Amino acid sequence: MSDNLPNSLSPADVANEPTEFKRSLSLLDSTLIVSGSMIGSGVFIVTADMARNLGSSGWLLMLWVLTGVLTVAAALSYGELAGMMPKAGGQYIYIQRAYGHLTGFVYGWTVFTVIQTGTIAAVAVAFTKYTAVFVPALGPDNVLLALGPIKVTLGSLFAISSLVLLTWLNSQGVQSGKLIQNVFTSAKLIALLGLIIIGITIGLSTGLLSTNLTNAWAASTVTATGEVLPLAGIALVLAFGTSMIGSLFSADAWNNVTFIAGEIKNPRRNIPLALFFGTLIVTTIYFLANVSYLSLLPLKGLPTATDIVGRGIQFADADRVATAAVETVFGNVAVAIMAVLIMVSTFGCNNGLILAGARLYYAMAKDGLFIKQASHLNKNAVPGRALWLQCIWASLLCLSGRYGDLLDYCTFASLLFYVVTITGLFRLRRTEPDAERPYRAFGYPLVPALYIVAGLTICGILLYTKTFNTGMGLLIAGLGIPVYFFTKRS
Repeated sequence: MSDNLPNSLSPADVANEPTEFKRSLSLLDSTLIVSGSMIGSGVFIVTADMARNLGSSGWLLMLWVLTGVLTVAAALSYGELAGMMPKAGGQYIYIQRAYGHLTGFVYGWTVFTVIQTGTIAAVAVAFTKYTAVFVPALGPDNVLLALGPIKVTLGSLFAISSLVLLTWLNSQGVQSGKLIQNVFTSAKLIALLGLIIIGITIGLSTGLLSTNLTNAWAASTVTATGEVLPLAGIALVLAFGTSMIGSLFSADAWNNVTFIAGEIKNPRRNIPLALFFGTLIVTTIYFLANVSYLSLLPLKGLPTATDIVGRGIQFADADRVATAAVETVFGNVAVAIMAVLIMVSTFGCNNGLILAGARLYYAMAKDGLFIKQASHLNKNAVPGRALWLQCIWASLLCLSGRYGDLLDYCTFASLLFYVVTITGLFRLRRTEPDAERPYRAFGYPLVPALYIVAGLTICGILLYTKTFNTGMGLLIAGLGIPVYFFTKRS
């Protein structure tokens, strides 16, 4: 059956198409999907903005620790839900069972409109940005066509072509997507470990790490005019919470493995384990990567400095902290080294996002809450039409030019629905006390409750400090309510 999007399916197509997924993904495959979907470009870049906001090595590292703790805590809570409901669609299924079809649809709608597709678009743009190191014509200034605020560049077309390629590869079967994921995730994990070992080894020998950790808790922020202001009290809390949007975006997408539950062997056991191992590995690597940055570069710097050490982490060129750190070791060749690493990282990350996202839309379509064609599997037993619908919308977002806004929208919305889902864990314990639970959430009720409190606190801070963008995230989610009732009537 073709993966194109016909208006209808012939009786012969319906009779010949597979009716269920093939369970072919092992625990290792699932863990690499968790890790690979999490590691994109964020960890190589966001530390610069976080350093400008906080001006403190202690608070910077504490932010990454808290991000790791929250991510692992959420993954442990999701383990119970995954064991109860090992079905394609994952988090959508959990929310629907806890709250009903409307809330489940609003989540799925938000995933399709901004969370999943927005992240895919942003990662594709990052992939293009670093490919432009070798092919300058892919830079943002090479505009082919301007349509009002939308600018079609050669780079945006290249980003879209990468999405088309990955979508086609994943439409050929889960084994194809699995192979890409395993190869690219293994490569970037090995490269990151190499960066960490080299950086920390050099930092310990030069004493720069010790220098950066001196007076580690004296926080300050750099204003848009370059003025340095000390931070304390509520100002520090707000700066800390706002800075977390960078680390949370870098650590997001770990839940994608729940979307592909229908293709995982022994999902009641392997999904909870994959969630735990995958998030623990990545958040540990993220913390150590930032220790490595502090081992190779001074935290503070000047925007007017002409060398990488003078600019420090705060003012690394184009926020490319990892590139600046590696440049202190390998010289000018570092630009090419890091460009290749980030190209590998973003390409593999998008493969995992594309592979997983389509399974959620497939589950929604099976419930009559998404475009009907998305409810069918192609001859390779994957939701081909759902994959191409996702590709089309993500490609349009690549042309929007609002990538920073998209990151704010999707990170806030994603965090909000994590809170909703974990709250559903408490609701299901009360409404379905006798349901089969092969795995029970670690530290229940304390650990899930702490995540809910922390998540709501961060959401509140982001609403206060980034009102427009987070408000837009809420508006997009809210639009799902009238769309739901229109869909039901149709």
